[in-house]
Amino acid sequence: MLYMVIERYKNRNGAAVYARYRTSGRMMPEGLKYIDSWVEPNMDRCFQLMECDDESLFPVWIKNWGDLMDFEVIPVITSQAAREMVA
Repeated sequence: MLYMVIERYKNRNGAAVYARYRTSGRMMPEGLKYIDSWVEPNMDRCFQLMECDDESLFPVWIKNWGDLMDFEVIPVITSQAAREMVA
């Protein structure tokens, strides 16, 4: 299953997020796969596309970052899958 994760950097402090990433990596549990991400230029939000079969892995990962970001995890499907669903 695909998920769009919206991360809101607390106090727009992207520097703290990237500093932790440089020292610790993504700190994701096995089974949670990062696909790609996009960041707003004002460092307010990051949008990450992720994939996993077990949604319960998200709280494990979020615990590692919750002091620096707030998270919204949204299940998504591809445009192709949506077209097939309504056809």
